[in-house]
Amino acid sequence: MNQPGQQSQSQSQSLLLQEKTNGACSYHILHETSYTYSAPVRLSHQILRLTPRSLPWQICAAHHMHIAPEPHHVRLFEDSFGNSVQAFSLDSDHISLNVFAESRVELSARPQMGETPQWEAVGERFVYHAGYALSEAELEAARYLFESTHVRNKREFSRYAQECFTPGRSLLEGVEALMLRIYTEFSFDPDATTVSTPVTEVFANKRGVCQDFAHFMLSCLRSMGLPARYVSGYLLTEPPPGEPRLVGADASHAWVAVYCPGIDGQPGFWIEADPTNGIFAGTSHIILGWGRDFLDVSPLRGVLIGGGQQTMKVAVTVTPT
Repeated sequence: MNQPGQQSQSQSQSLLLQEKTNGACSYHILHETSYTYSAPVRLSHQILRLTPRSLPWQICAAHHMHIAPEPHHVRLFEDSFGNSVQAFSLDSDHISLNVFAESRVELSARPQMGETPQWEAVGERFVYHAGYALSEAELEAARYLFESTHVRNKREFSRYAQECFTPGRSLLEGVEALMLRIYTEFSFDPDATTVSTPVTEVFANKRGVCQDFAHFMLSCLRSMGLPARYVSGYLLTEPPPGEPRLVGADASHAWVAVYCPGIDGQPGFWIEADPTNGIFAGTSHIILGWGRDFLDVSPLRGVLIGGGQQTMKVAVTVTPT
């Protein structure tokens, strides 16, 4: 499986600092994945998460999926995180698999974040107290407090985050400080990690891609007792002035979202932070899905019998319309 965010850090920074966060945007997205096998595959079961979510500020206006060879036993459903899933099986011999997902997504500015409480109060809210009941939204957020396959709760991560979450600081200020510290201290290096590199190794080397930075930031936040989830999606990138947009130049991206309870009866909300680029998510961040970590929202994963050696190619193109 490829790693998301295969783009230079400096390029992303220069483009995203110029992002306009007001007004509506419409995007045409092509996500092409191809596998070739050195020997025939006799049986393949695959799960796709390639349908953008529909949210108050994001509308998936159109979506089409084409799979070759044509699959058998296709099933559509939502997973436990509310992400759209398409599962299919191929039970005849094949030496290649091609998945072509095409979507049109309309985005408006995310809801403006209100005042956030002190980060200590947020953490205390999710500590068990007899007779205190969490709201439905808080119960949903609480599932993102714990370790998962790629996210660890460890004292070393808590110590790293404590320099950003100083006593009395608001949650928003702490999240921004941690995001910017990771952006400043970690280097974008597509060759430094694989999808299975432990987050402790990413911390030691301070190198990786957006998936690694998201997992590390999640480890820091959850180690501080703050609920945070992994967000998978797309990020619009622009070519240098005077040069045409390159087909397939974009890639899938990853960032984090931290839950903030509302103040004085106001509804809670999620703060989306992109540590790879050092910015909060805006109208260039298109959400595919979310979960505890990358494994919950991998665009394509499955099992097969046969196939021998396999080669995978991924091309993503995000075009404003």
